[in-house]
Amino acid sequence: MRYSGLCWLFLVTPLLAAGRPNLVVIMADDMGYGDASCYGNTAFRTPQLDRLAAEGLRFTDFHSSGAVCSPTRAGLLTGRYQQRAGIPGVINADPKVNRHHGLFPREVTFADVLREAGYRTAVVGKWHLGYRRKFNPIHHGFDRFRGYVSGNIDYLSHVDRMGIADWWDGDRLVPEPGYSTHLITRHAVGFIKQHADRKGRKPFCLYVAHECPHSPYQGPGDRPVRRVGKGQLPGRARKDIKAAYREMMTEMDRGIGAIVAALKEAGVERNTLVLFFSDNGANRNGSNGGLRGFKGSVWEGGHRVPAVAWWPGTIVAARTTARTAITLDVMPTLLELAGCQPPDGHRLDGVSLVGLLRKSAGTMPEPRQEKDEPRTFFWEFRGRSAVRRGPWKLVVGALPEKKDGLFHLGKDPAESHNLVAEHPGRVAGLRAALNGWRVDVAREATAQEKPRSR
Repeated sequence: MRYSGLCWLFLVTPLLAAGRPNLVVIMADDMGYGDASCYGNTAFRTPQLDRLAAEGLRFTDFHSSGAVCSPTRAGLLTGRYQQRAGIPGVINADPKVNRHHGLFPREVTFADVLREAGYRTAVVGKWHLGYRRKFNPIHHGFDRFRGYVSGNIDYLSHVDRMGIADWWDGDRLVPEPGYSTHLITRHAVGFIKQHADRKGRKPFCLYVAHECPHSPYQGPGDRPVRRVGKGQLPGRARKDIKAAYREMMTEMDRGIGAIVAALKEAGVERNTLVLFFSDNGANRNGSNGGLRGFKGSVWEGGHRVPAVAWWPGTIVAARTTARTAITLDVMPTLLELAGCQPPDGHRLDGVSLVGLLRKSAGTMPEPRQEKDEPRTFFWEFRGRSAVRRGPWKLVVGALPEKKDGLFHLGKDPAESHNLVAEHPGRVAGLRAALNGWRVDVAREATAQEKPRSR
């Protein structure tokens, strides 16, 4: 064992009375707040996601902890701000940048704790937390890994943007033909069929990390745009990106439906929590639903994302919540449902959302609204920062001339009216909180290795 964690079963808790629940976490890649039809998209339909929302809980104020891929994934897996793990930015595929960086095995992930508690664990799809074998998911608590370690691959040839083959079975490079979205769905469904237990004695945790709708923009009928040794084949990239985007989203949506169908076929849907969200906002090819900014920014469009929780018989259907939540909350939620704690002295930055997922009727009251002591959230990327407390959000370094921006998101979710001049005291308080957070995460930040000398 890498640590001394504590796990127990709350036999008196109705959520766990039938056995600890299975846990399925599905994350899209670069999907914007407005990219699903249940969030207002009219350009195409996402019927499976819509059904998930209609039968579950839809979040309207859910956020990724980062504005780009790697940081959010580090925060999601550890339940702590990614800066603590030494991953404040993208782990680049280019060896001349930081391809040698990664999430060190000493970092504690939700898979580590759940596996020690007896869960079968797997991740399928995108990893993007280290290219070296020592950073592989199998060294982070996952029993199985099928997918790729890069930020993106050709959907057909499975080659990363540096022209390197990238499709793995555990820590072995094992080529497999097929459209990446289809393969991710196939392996997710296969894991469910293999490990579903109607009696709930042997629960599983499945992390499904889709590539969609990240570039390159390719539908299942397209040709590869990369091959080994060649990061980009001339003349192969699609020009009708909107059409490709629609095809990609359609295939991921179908895959989500296949996962839900597999849970129902196995008879475990009423003992399984499914969480769906995106790793950050969309770029300019997607829709952020009228929010300001795009992927890579600390504006709402960079980190407010679609999110749905589905659990038949536990989550009341067709609910919508405006409660502010973040991907850092996923680990504490999973651990509470599994009856687990992180290692002694190991502090998480997220909070459990179990109270929000409970039935509003019966013995479980609705969770208390956080009016007295609202949570404080932080985002930072490439010299731009944001801090939020309640409806108030301070943006630092993203406006011309590095001016501050203060916005009341309850009245102005598009962040169009800067109130910094009207509330100097609030600005000072939020700035102080941001500075304190920076000191805190830097104090215990994991140091990345220096590149090897050439």
